[in-house]
Amino acid sequence: MTEEESEKGQASEAAPEVAEEDAAALKQSLAEEKTKSAGYLANWQRAQADFVNYKRRSEQEKEEVAKFANTMLMLSLLPILDDLERAFTSIPEHLDKLSWVDGIRLIERKVRANLEAQGLSQIKAVGEPFDSNLHEAAMHSKGKEGIVIEELQKGYKLNDRVIRPTMVVVGNGEGEEEEEEKETEKKEE
Repeated sequence: MTEEESEKGQASEAAPEVAEEDAAALKQSLAEEKTKSAGYLANWQRAQADFVNYKRRSEQEKEEVAKFANTMLMLSLLPILDDLERAFTSIPEHLDKLSWVDGIRLIERKVRANLEAQGLSQIKAVGEPFDSNLHEAAMHSKGKEGIVIEELQKGYKLNDRVIRPTMVVVGNGEGEEEEEEKETEKKEE
């Protein structure tokens, strides 16, 4: 063999070793880059989901603010409605049929109708079981235990959210036995 052929033989043997090392390094580099790209994709997807959640939450907050923006105004009008109602119950009979009294009643009904159109609703209390989410107990009195027996001040909800609880008198269980005895006597007769 000539010198040139022996050098070519050595070079050709070295070339596959270098090529294998280069291929292994390239494969490792490719695997690292695939891992990085998978991480970037996962981060991008997470950021995309976070953004979608942020937009949804932001829209819900806007709707909530719009829904309850007039709460303070309505709360300031409720005492006026209470005063009008008390005034109507205390009008003497000889003044009750006057046209100006009817006009004031009409105004009260219009104000109440407008507030109801905005989502205001009265909380029903008398005869209902006491619920601390809806009612504020001012007193206990004779009556069926845990049942609202009298309403002292009306309560209101705005779009199913309590803005003023109903102030009530709750039965303490006294007199319950007497009522039951009367009922059993009626049944026996």
